Formats: sequence, C-alpha cells, structure tokens
Amino acid sequence: MTMDESVKVSIGNVPYQVSVETRGHRWLVDEPEDVGGGDTAPSPGELLLSSLGSCTAITLKMYATRKKWPMEDVEIELAFNTALKPDPLTTVIERNITIKGDLTDEQRARLMQIADACPVHKVLTNPIKIITRQD
Repeated sequence: MTMDESVKVSIGNVPYQVSVETRGHRWLVDEPEDVGGGDTAPSPGELLLSSLGSCTAITLKMYATRKKWPMEDVEIELAFNTALKPDPLTTVIERNITIKGDLTDEQRARLMQIADACPVHKVLTNPIKIITRQD
C-alpha cells in the first residue's frame, strides 16, 4: 500500500473504543455513551471536524506569518448542522472563524479566502473515492 499519509486503526474488546496510530503517535477514538460507547475519547465525527479546524488554523497562521501580518490568534468552532441539510446526501459543516489581531478589513477578507485553501478543506469539498480492500 503506497500512501502519502497513513493511519492504522484497530478495535479490541472495549465496545467502540478504537486505537489509532501514525508516525509514532497514538490516540483513542470512542463513541458517546448514548450510542453504546464509553465516551473515553472524541468521536470519529469530532475528529473529522478537528482535522478541518486544525488545518484551517495552521493554514491561516502560515499565511499570516509569511505575509508578516499581525495576526495574534485564531479560534475556530465547527459543528455538523443537520437542520441545514438540503438533502440526505449532503453534509453541512458550519465553521466559525474568529481572527484576533490588528488587521485591516482587506487582510481579514483575504484570510477568510485562505481558510478555504487548507488541504483538508480541499479534500472535503472535492470528490473523494475510497478504495476498500480486504487482507
């Protein structure tokens, strides 16, 4: 299997608790108690949202640093919004970005454009093909 980035996931005897490994890092994923999990870690959906939020924050920080703009902090809140789903096949993610720093309106507008250029945003907004194999 050849991949640019890979993650190994395994599940044992603890209901819905998953161990994730990549590049020497390990963490857990779990489901909330109301769906049978132990609520010992973030859910898969929360991790997906955190990937988008983290990538967005890093992309904004890199861009502002490269431009030498006085961006002090970025806070991003993300959620799935099922009330806004136009159809069953569409997922709606709301991403609210708060940028702190002495920036002009033009700089802020440009950073909001750059937010959509983060690699995870591009993955999530373009067609995705998942190839599943069995070993």
